[in-house]
Amino acid sequence: MILISWNIDSLNAALTSDSQRAHATRAVLQTIYAHKPDIFAIQETKLRATGPTKKHQEILATMFPEYDYVWRSSVEPARKGYAGTMYLYKRDLAPVVSYPRIGAPEPMDDEGRIITLEFANFYVTEVYTPNAGDGLKRLTERQGWDQKYAAYLHELDQKKPVLASGDFNVAHHEIDLAHPENNHRSAGFTDEERAGFTNLLSYGFTDSFRHVHGDVTGVYSWWAQRVRTSKANNSGWRIDYWLVSERMADQVVRSEMIATGDRRDHCPILLEIKD
Repeated sequence: MILISWNIDSLNAALTSDSQRAHATRAVLQTIYAHKPDIFAIQETKLRATGPTKKHQEILATMFPEYDYVWRSSVEPARKGYAGTMYLYKRDLAPVVSYPRIGAPEPMDDEGRIITLEFANFYVTEVYTPNAGDGLKRLTERQGWDQKYAAYLHELDQKKPVLASGDFNVAHHEIDLAHPENNHRSAGFTDEERAGFTNLLSYGFTDSFRHVHGDVTGVYSWWAQRVRTSKANNSGWRIDYWLVSERMADQVVRSEMIATGDRRDHCPILLEIKD
């Protein structure tokens, strides 16, 4: 199986805008389609509560004609047009879909952050982890989320093996970002967030990228969009992951980033795993 995950930073803009960035995003979508993934997870869709519009549906049907999709948007009392997730999957897969609530600090469970697909022998689940925010104003709530999410994945793993992807909004180790020395109190690299990710892995999960590539450096999944030189200088962070249940780790064939050219922000991440 080939699975791809990507924080797209607004599906609406990607599909309907005429900006240079939107054209670059659509080019990445074409690249993703060329990989023929069995499953494509999307984070930060930023769709309205009612989901993709008719126009969005028509464009998706053109760009991904062999795929069905499910979505989850932010709903009140959470902010409108915020966060959100989606799956596209090949029609013959027909998974059982769930939209879990994990008992996270309010209103995180209403922000459309998790979708889970259940198959006969495994789960595929995606997450858009809450950011600790400017000035770490949401760090306490983020820590609560991390605990609840780890417990949720552990619960799934007790039933069947799990493939978990998404924007986890944390660089786990110093080799996972270009400038760790300057970022120990930055959102995404605090001791608290890193400890939360360590705790998640301790429940029996493997970071598939490190499993395949070891301690390779200079490979990232996010470059600050607001810093024009971030991509050119490879001043990035690895904050997007494919995690797998430890008992499936040896089935991982590939775990890698998909190039996005000059486009800053997140790049897609690909997992190939033996059935």
